[in-house]
Amino acid sequence: MSDALDRLAAHPLPFATLMGVTFTAASADEVVATLVVREDLCTAGSIVHGGALMALTDTVGAAATFLNLPPGAKGTTTIESKTNFLAAGPVGDTLTATATPVHRGARTQVWQTRINRGDGKPVALVTQTQMIL
Repeated sequence: MSDALDRLAAHPLPFATLMGVTFTAASADEVVATLVVREDLCTAGSIVHGGALMALTDTVGAAATFLNLPPGAKGTTTIESKTNFLAAGPVGDTLTATATPVHRGARTQVWQTRINRGDGKPVALVTQTQMIL
């Protein structure tokens, strides 16, 4: 396990755990997590609920910001998030969320997270701003 993954594991995220989010790679420049689409995360038609996608990306973006906090920072919180829904994520599929930095400032950070299905098709594209506390 990488040092960054160890740092994330040392700070449990209860809601992400409840959803089934699993961090698979982490560094200061990229955080990757997966989510298996379960029926209880779906809306009509057995496709992943938009709120579950937004929660996944919020988790990954916050984790990326956490790994980039400046010395003395107490934490981070999301202050803005914009989601483009591109395709359905069917029940049983494994979604992969990859966050990369757009801006890493002293007071805010902006991360873009792409969610892809197991077949590589994009499901959502999210840009989120995190405030440094």
